[in-house]
Amino acid sequence: MIPSFSRKKALADSWYDTGVKKRKDEILMKIAAVAACTSGIAHTYIAKEKLIRAAESMGHTIHVETQGTIGTEDELTTEQIREADIILLAIDIAITGTDRFEGKKVVKVPTNIAVKAPKQLMMKIESELKKG
Repeated sequence: MIPSFSRKKALADSWYDTGVKKRKDEILMKIAAVAACTSGIAHTYIAKEKLIRAAESMGHTIHVETQGTIGTEDELTTEQIREADIILLAIDIAITGTDRFEGKKVVKVPTNIAVKAPKQLMMKIESELKKG
C-alpha cells in the first residue's frame, strides 16, 4: 500500500530537501561566511539561511557566522577559515574580526544579494574561482 501524503506535507518536506544535483564542470567549495545587516536582526538571519540552502543545494560546504544586535553567533573557527576556499561577507555594516581572513580570497556583497539571489551569487563565485 502506498501511503498518502498531503500537498502541505510534501511542500514542507521539499523546503528542507537540499537536493544536491551534479553539474557539468562543477566546483565544490568550502565557504566561510559572515552575515551582518544594519539592524542586526531580520536580514542577518535570512541571509544566513538563504546562503546555507543555496550552497548545500549545489553541493558546497558552508559555515555562516552572524554578527547582530545580540553579538556574534556561530563564530567561525580557525579551522573553518583555514580550510575555506572563499570567505563570503554578506554585510551592510563594518564587522569585527576581519583580520582573521588575511591572505584568503574574500567576496563582499550586501545582505540583500544573499537574500534575493543566493544561488546566482554561488554560481558567480564558482565562475570566478574557475578563472583562477
